[in-house]
Amino acid sequence: MAKVKSLADLRRMKEELQSKMDLREKSNDPESLVQIKVAMATCGIASGAKEVMEFLIEETAKRGIKTIVTQTGCMGYCYAEPTIEVKVPGKEPIVFGDVDIKKADQIVEKYIKNGELVDGIIPVNYKTLD
Repeated sequence: MAKVKSLADLRRMKEELQSKMDLREKSNDPESLVQIKVAMATCGIASGAKEVMEFLIEETAKRGIKTIVTQTGCMGYCYAEPTIEVKVPGKEPIVFGDVDIKKADQIVEKYIKNGELVDGIIPVNYKTLD
């Protein structure tokens, strides 16, 4: 455990713990938040998915969008990596392909904030069995 040597140390520790608590509280009701899954299989990581995920975490926080950004395995769209799935509350999830930082910025600004569709949507090619 880190030693507290000053008031600044104590405040920093408080901020770190507060951010961890926020993440736990968000996970209790994920359906009320924008959920972004970033495909982080080998093909995704090799194509830049890690940088896209870091950008999405930072930018949604800066823009005040209540979001859960998580990583997932291969979505089966290796030809279009990096891929992300975005689920806005009340809407069906949409998968975007060939997402770089520029496209991630468009997705946040246009789709998540304003509900406008953005180029790069991968059509659904499966159905879930009930």
